[in-house]
Amino acid sequence: MPKAGSGLSLDGLGMTLWLVIELTYKCPLKCPWCSNPVDFDRYRNELTTKEWKAVLREGRRLGSLQLGFTGGEPMLRRDLEELVEEADRLGYYTNLITSGVGLNEKRLRALKKAGLKQIQLSIQACDQELNEKLVGLDVFAHKIAIARSIKAEGFPMVLNVPVSRYNIDQTAAFIELAADLGVEYVEFANLQYYNWALLNRSELLPTREQLARSEAEVKAARERLGKRLTIYYVVPDYHDSRPKACMNGWGSIHLTIAPDGTALPCQEARLIEGLEFPNVREHGLDWIWTQSPAFSKFRGDSWMKEPCRSCSEKEKDFGGCRCQAYLMTGDAANTDPVCAKSPHRPLIDALISGAETHRDQMPLIMREGGYPRRMGTR
Repeated sequence: MPKAGSGLSLDGLGMTLWLVIELTYKCPLKCPWCSNPVDFDRYRNELTTKEWKAVLREGRRLGSLQLGFTGGEPMLRRDLEELVEEADRLGYYTNLITSGVGLNEKRLRALKKAGLKQIQLSIQACDQELNEKLVGLDVFAHKIAIARSIKAEGFPMVLNVPVSRYNIDQTAAFIELAADLGVEYVEFANLQYYNWALLNRSELLPTREQLARSEAEVKAARERLGKRLTIYYVVPDYHDSRPKACMNGWGSIHLTIAPDGTALPCQEARLIEGLEFPNVREHGLDWIWTQSPAFSKFRGDSWMKEPCRSCSEKEKDFGGCRCQAYLMTGDAANTDPVCAKSPHRPLIDALISGAETHRDQMPLIMREGGYPRRMGTR
């Protein structure tokens, strides 16, 4: 399932091809780049099993085909297998996006029986010490063991690597690990700086030198391994000169439902202040998708300012990421500052230059209890 940084462009003919349901914001890990809201304690009123099933039915009526079960950690929902079974009955291609914590052989078999089609397992480092430092728990051995169990059950599997300054130098080791595990895909998901990752940006942003080495190792591995392993690697936004077609355009093919039922054009959208996003407890998905002001806000190109409005590439990149534009410039309608044509590009260049000279590491602000806390402090 393509991420926000994917370069893939796809015309969904107005349909919500990709439905992502964030079952919970709860998670035992404390990753300092977590995409969940920094104030996630505010969103504890999770949809019930019955409400989620209604969302799944409405999604299929809208044309959704791909379905991602995610979180937080979706394994913390005891009704996950029941929801997977309902989704399979409805005809979705189902994908579980998990840290592996809470997943065991018994639940794997139950998920397989329920009809789950694919699993995306995250791994943060190739050794126990760094992995524990980055997630706040000693779960490395469990992740490796559960990866082998996933393959033993016959699931197609994506090994997802959230890439930062801390682990980018393990690129070759990640590829060897993926090959050893026998997974079909490894995805190097260079971090995007929202929510918890934004709080830690100065500590997480890789240098140009690190990026060049990593890309060279990926290229060499592709030549060596051929079709044995598919490696997805997207240049980090900040290091590119053109923005990516974020979610293939706002409200184009992607729909996220947050744990409390809020409907979002992407998982980060509610950080844009001034937009009121509809909730599935109050509106049907058809109205949300076709008529709600929030989903219509940045569709098409009438909202665009210069240089996007007259740019020949606006139908390829749709002006880039609205969340990134908002966070960096204060206006979600501005050109994504990643773009070399943007008047705000110097903001990005300054961050990249800062990464080159950054030496004194600060403690990472870990995701814990919904309140930012630096690792090693109370």
